[in-house]
Amino acid sequence: MEKKAIFELVVEHTCAVIPALKSHLFQPEETLKELGANSLDRTDILDNLMESLSLDIPRVELFGTGNIGELVELLHQYTLKCS
Repeated sequence: MEKKAIFELVVEHTCAVIPALKSHLFQPEETLKELGANSLDRTDILDNLMESLSLDIPRVELFGTGNIGELVELLHQYTLKCS
């Protein structure tokens, strides 16, 4: 899956968990925390992403990403490994 499609999934799942962000213009350098996602929100977003992408990534790796762009890059790398 292309990075752009993964980025769009991040936006989709983030907006599903935090509906107030539906009109927000997401940027790769933003963090989920900066966007108002608490730890439970971030867990929900990441779980939904992994389910959508059919991935099983150790959470410690996902929480190690600094921003949305790094999260997209990590998810992209895992999708390449699983193809």
